[in-house]
Amino acid sequence: LLFMAELELTATDDKQTSIFAIDFLTNAMQLATQTGSLDLIAKIHFGFYEKYKQLPNYSQALEHLEKYMELSRQIHTDALNRQIQNLEISHRVEKSRQEAEIYKLRNIELANLYQQSEKQKDEIAVQKLNVENTLSDLKEAQEQLIQREKMASLGELTAGIAHEIQNPLNFVNNFSDVNTELIEELKSQKSKVKNERDEELENEILNDIAENEQKINHHGKRADAIVKGMLQHSRASTGKKELTDINALADEYLRLSYHGLRAKDKEFNANFITHFDESIGTINVVPQDIGRVLLNLYNNAFYAASLPSKASPDEPVGRGGFKDNPTIWVSTKAEEDKVLIRVKDNGPGIPRNIVDKIFQPFFTTKPTGQGTGLGLSLSYDIIKAHGGDIKVNSKEGEGTQFIIQLPLT
Repeated sequence: LLFMAELELTATDDKQTSIFAIDFLTNAMQLATQTGSLDLIAKIHFGFYEKYKQLPNYSQALEHLEKYMELSRQIHTDALNRQIQNLEISHRVEKSRQEAEIYKLRNIELANLYQQSEKQKDEIAVQKLNVENTLSDLKEAQEQLIQREKMASLGELTAGIAHEIQNPLNFVNNFSDVNTELIEELKSQKSKVKNERDEELENEILNDIAENEQKINHHGKRADAIVKGMLQHSRASTGKKELTDINALADEYLRLSYHGLRAKDKEFNANFITHFDESIGTINVVPQDIGRVLLNLYNNAFYAASLPSKASPDEPVGRGGFKDNPTIWVSTKAEEDKVLIRVKDNGPGIPRNIVDKIFQPFFTTKPTGQGTGLGLSLSYDIIKAHGGDIKVNSKEGEGTQFIIQLPLT
């Protein structure tokens, strides 16, 4: 029957042939089971595996392959045991009973070691599964923390956005009111008889209306850009890079950060000084992600600049003299094939013993409830994903400077 099944296995691969082969193998399995021949049973399982693999029925094929491998191991183990038994008999004949007992004890020890190794394998498999589950949970928790950090930064932006958007809206409203008055004046001129109309005045009014319309359009686009920026910041990053005016991005997030902090704390006040390299133009980045990095650095810089100096812990926030006023400096510069963005503050600086830890997740120097310790860690990952680098230079009592390095092309 096994021979006939093997002939069918080599025949044309069609459904009828498959049925014949499986029937032969099934009948052969019944006879082989009755005889108790493990070798035949193993060969039949391998035949099932070959046929189901051709069908293809991979689940059945895998089941028979596993049985074949299990029986093969059993056959090999039985053969090995028979060899050991023969050796034991030889040793009993050639040596004393004491030596035979020693070999027996060794065999028992080997069996125990084998059992222990199998147990360890099972334990390792369970530990591996636990580690994989833990890793999955950590990744999920990390994603949730990242999203919370993004939403927290969006909340900080809201007040700044409201302030920034109010300015262009005020311009739009004012120029609209002026245009309404000019149109009424123009209507008044048009209603006069021809010899009483002042054509020069009409042209001036029309020119003023046109100029005002351009200003309305400009400030409307400015408000639109602010809203789009907010939407970009709030939505999940697609990771798609696009040509971005890095100077405009740095300036916009600086002002949003400042006005957002001002809205949260009416007593907050700080100077900010910018110096942008106009030769940079646009670079290829993910604007939402770089915006988040800049927002985090700005917020940290404003926070640090407003802290009392370490030389006098009781010194109030309002410090006399320009150098002692809370101030941050933001600059961009093109250097060879890279762009440098510097964010500097005149705060108390970062102690040497913790400056190497600031990019670690969940590490923060802020009081409990004021920082998650994720901002700089996420910023580091974002800059690295852009093929760049971020460094920190800090001197206690003088301030801190973060330097972002991004590819120019």
